[in-house]
Amino acid sequence: MTQQVPSTEPELAGVRNFRDVGGLPTVDGRRVKQGQLFRSGHLAHATEEDAAFLTSLGLHTIFDFRNASDQKLEGPDVELPGVRNVNLPLTDPADGAEFWKMVRDGEIDQLRSILGDGKAANRMINSYRTIIKQRTAEHSQVLHALADDSVPALMHCAAGKDRAGLSIAVTLLALGVERDAIVADYLESNAAHRRYKVHRSSSSAAGYSPEVMELLSPLFDARAEYLTAAFETIEETWGGVDPYLEQALRITPELRVRLRERLLD
Repeated sequence: MTQQVPSTEPELAGVRNFRDVGGLPTVDGRRVKQGQLFRSGHLAHATEEDAAFLTSLGLHTIFDFRNASDQKLEGPDVELPGVRNVNLPLTDPADGAEFWKMVRDGEIDQLRSILGDGKAANRMINSYRTIIKQRTAEHSQVLHALADDSVPALMHCAAGKDRAGLSIAVTLLALGVERDAIVADYLESNAAHRRYKVHRSSSSAAGYSPEVMELLSPLFDARAEYLTAAFETIEETWGGVDPYLEQALRITPELRVRLRERLLD
């Protein structure tokens, strides 16, 4: 079983799902450096104390994978002095807007029709597959930036689970991190204190009934099957991680060496 470095993560009041991915092991016996690659949910609600802590990390770049709809709902990230902010939406701003309105406002019959019978989990799986296939330019940009000068770096989306989770996973694949360790890090987003808070417009008790929450849970869970679908898409589309990195993300062997030197002990 993969052994991970014990977490020393801080308790942040306004930022969910923050953690350092340092310590994860590679297949050739190295480890991801501590203090170089972080992940989290959005920073829009960061307190002054949160911002002070994030500033203390010496971040070079924050990659925000949210789209315009996310930013309208949650607000922009707090600004940290001396940090470069890069917005790379991994979904179209209009994609899913009506869907998420139904999630917030829908009645139980409507939610059953759009989320029941495995539809919610299938939506997540299809989303992961689509991001891997269609957002190669964005993932290429992230890896090139990390190899050049953009560390320490923080990657986030809204919850820090899906879009940030995939981007972290792609980065870890490029570093040669063990597959089981990548999945284990991804699944840490399920911890109660990390999870994205479900926002429902309904103020009634029925709005948070067990059935409603069960219907919504696939959207807010980190499930191994989702990340496995992404890995399978890489295998099916490009034939493996190496051709995916070289053909889809334009990661040359030389650039991969630079990336590993920056981010591995």
